[in-house]
Order: sequence, then C-alpha cells, then structure tokens
Amino acid sequence: MKKIKPLLFIAMFFCFCQQGMPQTVNWNALEDSKHIITAGIGWDFSVSFSLGYAYQLKTNTPILLTSNFSIPSGEKLLDDFKTKIGGQVVFWNRSHLKGSITLNGIYRRFENPLVQLKNFGSELKGVLGFYKPKWFVAAEVGFDKAIVSDFTHSDTFKGTIFTTVKDGWYKPSSGGNFMYGLQTGYSSKQSDLTLNIGMVMTQDFKTTPLVPYYLMFGYNLRLH
Repeated sequence: MKKIKPLLFIAMFFCFCQQGMPQTVNWNALEDSKHIITAGIGWDFSVSFSLGYAYQLKTNTPILLTSNFSIPSGEKLLDDFKTKIGGQVVFWNRSHLKGSITLNGIYRRFENPLVQLKNFGSELKGVLGFYKPKWFVAAEVGFDKAIVSDFTHSDTFKGTIFTTVKDGWYKPSSGGNFMYGLQTGYSSKQSDLTLNIGMVMTQDFKTTPLVPYYLMFGYNLRLH
C-alpha cells in the first residue's frame, strides 16, 4: 500500500499541472502597444482553453505584466482551472535576437471522483529566438512547480484505496514538470497568431504523461 500513494500523486499531478501557456508575443511587433488580450486553445494533458491579459510597462527594457486563466474541456466548466499572475522581461535585447524570462505565481484546482486538489505553485520559463516585425521563431524551456497542495479525498478513496489517508495541506511540494519546445507566430498590424509545441516530463526525468506533448494555438490583440 505504501507504493500506491506516490503513484497516485504522480498520476494526479499529470492531470493537475496543465501548463496553460503564458502569453507568447512577438517582441518586435509590440512597439508602443500597452494592452495585449490573448486567447488560446490546444492540447495540454487534455483539450484546454485559455484567456489572458498583458500590460506593457513604459521602460527601456521590454517588460510585460501578465495574467492568464485556463480550463480543460469537460462537462463541468469551472471544476478544474489554473490561474497565473506574473511577468515577462527581455534580458537580451538585440535587433532581431532576443532572450526573455517569464516568472509566474500559480493557483490551480483539480477534482476527480477520488480527490479534490488545490495548489499554489510557480513557473519559470526562458525563451530565446529570432524576431522580425511580421514573424518570429524561438526555443522555450520551462519548469512548473507545485509548492504546496491541499488534498480532500473522497469517501471512495478513503474506503477502498487508502484507508489511513488524511485530508489537508501537503508540504514539501508534490512535484514539478519540465517542458521544452518551440514557439512561432505571424504578426499583422494589431494581431499575432501564435503556436507553441513541445514535450513535457516530470522533474525526475523518468516519467512522462500518456501523451507527452503540448500544443497551443493562440491569438493576441494588441491595443494602444
């Protein structure tokens, strides 16, 4: 029975930790845009949808303050969701070559017939790419960490799977996921069409989800 609990945590964590892609932007198309509204759909452990907003600060170094909300598809609209609040900053700023760092705080909720989980976590992501006003292509690497999680187990779980399990907050962290891949996009006067594609694996580099890929199509509307 002692081996069951870690395995369940891993299985639940894969469902729990949807990446929910942060805003993917063409840094050479932003210009003096202040507001960026984003929408996305893709595969992120399941079919998922996301909405986001970013605000560009008036600084010499491009900086975005960002927020993002994503949900997986399902019968109950808001029983599972993920929210992110954070920012993106360009740390290497050449004419067409740019490197950026994204840091987000995360709150997410996941529920199935066995358990309800609520979690606070963080996400760190680095992007390095080639940017033109009309298009861009970049490599991305990220790490999503679940720092502290609250488990509320169902009667079915307590009665048939793990009779001595206790509800409550579990610390230290229950796991993390690495992701790596590519992002690209096409930009027009006020809009970007973006694509993120890549792979996901756990922090021990030994386990992957059943479908170890993510894929996200996005749309950005840039406003002054």
